[in-house]
Amino acid sequence: MNNTAQAAKHHISNIVLKVGGNFFEDQKAQDSFFSSVAALKHQGHNVAIVHGGGAQLQTQLTALGFVSEKHEGLRISPDEQMPAVTGVLAGTLNKQMVCMAAKAGLTGVGISLADGNLAVCEEVMPMLGAVGYPHPRSAKLLHQLMHANLTPIICSIGSDLKGRLYNVNADQAATCISSLLYADLYLLSDVSGVLDENNAHIENLDDTKIANLINAGVITDGMIVKVKAAQEASKTLGKAVSIGSWNDINMMFSQTNRKIGTSITSSPSS
Repeated sequence: MNNTAQAAKHHISNIVLKVGGNFFEDQKAQDSFFSSVAALKHQGHNVAIVHGGGAQLQTQLTALGFVSEKHEGLRISPDEQMPAVTGVLAGTLNKQMVCMAAKAGLTGVGISLADGNLAVCEEVMPMLGAVGYPHPRSAKLLHQLMHANLTPIICSIGSDLKGRLYNVNADQAATCISSLLYADLYLLSDVSGVLDENNAHIENLDDTKIANLINAGVITDGMIVKVKAAQEASKTLGKAVSIGSWNDINMMFSQTNRKIGTSITSSPSS
């Protein structure tokens, strides 16, 4: 096999799936999702899963007496809250995901962005506290896990080179992982895709359309972060990134190749 064929095969076989929203509250969605992941792996794909857990994190922070606020879709995370943030995302939820995978016959390995030199984070801005932006570093750990037929399940906790822990937006974490693997990226939540001003599903978006919808106040809050993460990934990978629902994942990779969600395409020059 020549280098071009090898690159094409590598391109096709790596998939990154990010889950968020109410995933941890929906047993049916969990079972369906991991069944679809098992089917993808049976078809020969390498799959990495990235997760957040905003609702569960909010519940825990409130229970501990912390005030938790968001700024432009990003959760303000003072350093004193990071033990709780890390405990929820890298601890409870990450291991719940590993157990969900096991039910579907998968062998999951729960890790974070801080493990295996996957990424190094930098502070986004002082007012957000320990909110980090991840820069991809090494895919070695991911390749080793996948080669052993293990499924990486990655939470959105990262660190910098000085050992400071960061809360990373899960969409940006997924973009980082997809960059490491040159993978097809699917940002999945409990919404079917991006909606227009009439709440109708939008099939395709480019940079111009996205800017217009944001300026018009149609795309707001967390969806802005999600769409911008998809734009960034599209620029880096040179291909479209999908925003959709985990309930539709089985149709994404069916033989009918039915298009679902919203396909985001961004120009490298934009």
